[in-house]
Amino acid sequence: MGLMSYLKTQFLEIIQWQDDSRDTISWRFPDEDKEIKQGAQLIVRESQVGQFVYLGQFGDTFGPGKWSLTTDNIPILATLKGWKYGFESPFKADVYFVTTRLFTGNKWGTANPIMMRDPDFGIVRARAYGTFDFRVVDPKLFLQEVAGTDDHFRLDEFADTMRSRIVSVFTDALATAKVPVLDLAARYSELGEALLPLINPQITAKYGLEIPTFIVENVSLPPEVEQAIDKRSSMAAVGNLNDYVKFQMAESMTKGGGEAGGMAGTAAGLGAGLAMGQQMMAAMSAGQTTPAAAVPSPQSSATASPAAPVSGLPELLSPADAAKVLGVSESDVLTALADGSLKGKKIGTAWRITRVALEEFLKS
Repeated sequence: MGLMSYLKTQFLEIIQWQDDSRDTISWRFPDEDKEIKQGAQLIVRESQVGQFVYLGQFGDTFGPGKWSLTTDNIPILATLKGWKYGFESPFKADVYFVTTRLFTGNKWGTANPIMMRDPDFGIVRARAYGTFDFRVVDPKLFLQEVAGTDDHFRLDEFADTMRSRIVSVFTDALATAKVPVLDLAARYSELGEALLPLINPQITAKYGLEIPTFIVENVSLPPEVEQAIDKRSSMAAVGNLNDYVKFQMAESMTKGGGEAGGMAGTAAGLGAGLAMGQQMMAAMSAGQTTPAAAVPSPQSSATASPAAPVSGLPELLSPADAAKVLGVSESDVLTALADGSLKGKKIGTAWRITRVALEEFLKS
């Protein structure tokens, strides 16, 4: 081998990266201790950026195109190396190629619940996950903060490095946006678009990245909050409360008071019974009213005996009798007696209820 052939093997004349993968974000050109000769050709393809690094300091950045490496084309590197009158000798520098195309479909998710202050439910814990697209817009900052000195930085490494950082920025943005929990659960697509103006400035300033698309696929809430949302939805679906009470009364009569289970069945049956009892008492009072045409004589009015109980209702009733009047189960009446909403007197182990107390309970 001649001297000139030997020297050619020691110098880099063409520097390029022919990327045949879809998961590489940055790649360092393998110089194998070779030096870059004066006038060497740098080829940067579309969706790539060439970044020079000299002794740990960022040098010149080259966009797509074919570049001849001369003093005029690398002023920053010439300043870093200290060439006062241009360089004629080969030089040593690292060349990183950074992919600037869009990387789509990257997953994100919260490992731990996010604490949120909600105007409707107070402080709640929420979990979320989704996807996002990103591209590198500041190669120097990206190499410094994310890729580091990795000579082949791939997408799977990015996911491990950035997932927690993306979630942290998402959490801050969500807290700043103050979006109610009810809106979170119903407007995923709008939520992602609304958070982008809050997420992008932080991502770009910290990591040199831009996120054009941020999608929230799901936000899950604790079971107690979901139950509260379901109750609110049920209340809205009821609409006319009077029609709902009538419906519950019909259901209670069909199923029977004894089949009502738990506090929900007790409350529903008691509510239906109250409505039925009020209607019954109103009908009994109307039946007792004296017709206007039959005006009694003063003598008969003076000698009339006190009014008998309505429809023969005795003065004292047992819980079973009261349950029949109200149209509910005996256990519902005992519950009302225990909490004091229905007045009664316990004699030994048995409850007794006056007709007056029952009428007051129906009017309350």
